Amino acid sequence: MAEKTEKDVDAESARMIEAAMGGLTNHELLIKTSLEEAANVEARQEAIKKNRERALRLLAEIDKSMG
Repeated sequence: MAEKTEKDVDAESARMIEAAMGGLTNHELLIKTSLEEAANVEARQEAIKKNRERALRLLAEIDKSMG
């Protein structure tokens, strides 16, 4: 089996990068990633809010049960 030349490795790397980017340009990929990250931040903030509400309800129930 013939060894890969530097040109072969470069071409293979370029194909792998292009596949990983899903056909998007660098700019499009950056925007897509930023939007996904922002959505994730919002979801985490909502989860924190719900957990806080649950914890406060639990503390209220504990307080009631202790008299």
